[in-house]
Amino acid sequence: MSGKLDLDPALVARARELARRAGQPVVELARTHTTVSVERAVLRLAGVAGADPDGIPWVNRLVDAVVADVGLGHGVAVPVFDALVREQLDDVTLLAQKAAAGSVRFAQPGGRAATVARRASRRAVGAGIRQVDRRRAERDRLVKRYGDPKQRPWIYLIVATGDIYEDIPQAQAAARAGADVIAVIRSTGQSLLDYVPEGATREGFAGTYATQENFRLMRAALDETSKELGRYVRLTNYASGLCMPEMATLAGLERLDMMLNDSMYGILFRDINPIRTFVDQRFSRQVHARAGIIINTGEDNYLTTADAVDEAHTVTVSQLLNEFFAHEAGLADGQLGLGHAFEINPEVPESFRLELAHALLARELFPDAPLKWMPPTKHMTGDVFRGNLLDGFFNLVGTMTGQGILLVGMMTEAVVTPWLSDRDIALQNVRYVLGAAGGLHEDFVPAPGGFIQQRARRVLGEAVDLLERIGDQSLLTAIAEGTFGIMKRPADRGKGLSGVARHEADYYNPATEILEQSA
Repeated sequence: MSGKLDLDPALVARARELARRAGQPVVELARTHTTVSVERAVLRLAGVAGADPDGIPWVNRLVDAVVADVGLGHGVAVPVFDALVREQLDDVTLLAQKAAAGSVRFAQPGGRAATVARRASRRAVGAGIRQVDRRRAERDRLVKRYGDPKQRPWIYLIVATGDIYEDIPQAQAAARAGADVIAVIRSTGQSLLDYVPEGATREGFAGTYATQENFRLMRAALDETSKELGRYVRLTNYASGLCMPEMATLAGLERLDMMLNDSMYGILFRDINPIRTFVDQRFSRQVHARAGIIINTGEDNYLTTADAVDEAHTVTVSQLLNEFFAHEAGLADGQLGLGHAFEINPEVPESFRLELAHALLARELFPDAPLKWMPPTKHMTGDVFRGNLLDGFFNLVGTMTGQGILLVGMMTEAVVTPWLSDRDIALQNVRYVLGAAGGLHEDFVPAPGGFIQQRARRVLGEAVDLLERIGDQSLLTAIAEGTFGIMKRPADRGKGLSGVARHEADYYNPATEILEQSA
């Protein structure tokens, strides 16, 4: 366990135990509450699709109708499938349409009627989960057929024009230029929409709307490119915000390979209610586990608001919490793209050595995780030559410390949305560093007791101290006090709180039942 940093195994074990102690009350909270997005995800697995003429998804209309009649705390599965039986229908989307028209009323049945509804809902949701299983098996076949990239880290590149039909050729061009993972960033503000837009979209701002049809179109296009290149090109999007469970479900149904999914990002940076977020993230991670999707966590974001040296330990604490939450939900180590970032001010003395220490600490704490290493953004100035050099340093740290997923840095970061030519130059930078120094992690060993080892040990010690304090007060209190990313987010505030309900005694969720039985 000591590795290149000679970390104290007892201290590492203590850090994990403290993360479990801090995280367990949040897990219990998630186990005893539901949200409108969790319930919509259940109905999506059961086959509800499409939207009304105003663009409101039928799944939203159906959940709203159930909540209006019986509340949210029972879950929607039993009331919906009870109504399906009573109305003598076999199409849940048609039921949603009738409910939206006001011609169906919902009730929470008891006795035999409840048993029949439970069985029917489990069959329908089980069919959706089997589709997720088929898509996972399909990925396995394609990876076996085309192969993975020959090098690590995988090269991860963002493509997002706002228009899915423009994104596709750019993504294919990026893959031909060496990108192994294509990330389609979401349109600005989509995380705050409490519904998932429907269909192919062409009007996103600073990103492209995440929809099931956009997922399908991009996945099909990258499958063509995978065949052309003889290596499987992975696709990433976002399972975050108010529709986190639905995004995870749609990703599983359409065979996405990675999803951004952090336990606290929505709380800290989108002011989404903490309870809503923790309930949603647990369900979304259960779906990701079943779908074989790698999650990318968002610790890099903390360092855009907090100092990357003074607050480095908060990144380590978040990584440990994300690991605990992920394992509890059924994710394997190979699915944990835990985040960290190259965000130390380059004017700080020995900034490169500090970055090496932080990156190597993450690598050694999570040796089997495909860590996602993020490029400099906070201290990019618009000087593209300096920016390209900083990105080169970032790429060098990535290969020296054996990172798993390397997000391509742009010399035009914070200046303009990158042009294809910017991406090409950025990919040249990555290819040069990986080609010239791709095996350097095998040779790089910090001096025993030297600067890098001492810095890593200090950060780990500070992380343990912080976890001790969180355990004494509670994670929700720590978040409320601004511990992470200096953002203060109380548990009784934030967007989406009205969409949270505590389980009633007869709460039933067939998706959770199936996913937990298979864990």
